[in-house]
Amino acid sequence: MSRVAKYPVELPKGVEVTLGAVEVTVKGPLGTLSQSLLPSVKVEKEGEALFCRAVEGAISGGAMSGTMRALLNNMVLGVSKGFERKLSLVGVGYRAQAQGDKLNLTLGFSHPVVHQMPNGIKVETPSQTEILIKGIDKQKVGQVAAEVRAYRPPEPYKGKGVRYADEVVTIKETKKK
Repeated sequence: MSRVAKYPVELPKGVEVTLGAVEVTVKGPLGTLSQSLLPSVKVEKEGEALFCRAVEGAISGGAMSGTMRALLNNMVLGVSKGFERKLSLVGVGYRAQAQGDKLNLTLGFSHPVVHQMPNGIKVETPSQTEILIKGIDKQKVGQVAAEVRAYRPPEPYKGKGVRYADEVVTIKETKKK
């Protein structure tokens, strides 16, 4: 059995969980998220905690119970606190500007790059070289951050490009004659 699934998902105040036959819905102060249940895992609410247990006889129940517990924990954290990902632009003339649900990027191309944010994701630019992506769905926040980074990933010789704030880019030495 998964060791992750042994720990309960604690529910903070203001977070409500609705267990359906095929879906779990988590509602909190920041919004509502839902996740379809796996047939090999049963989710039980005991007091102010959720437990994920493998169904008897299910082949993948042990592994998937840990996965389900992690998904539920991320949902609870998302509707109570939210998730954010910080990106930084490194390079001369690289700039970002948030305009509503669009992110305008100047990344050294002959044209500006405009990235449309999906529903539930907010973008802020505290400075011209910083981007803050916020939302309640951890997967969506990470996916949008990866898409923005993919426009100009950091290159290994000068380190120019879009990088995560906590990313370390190893700079290569140039070729010698």
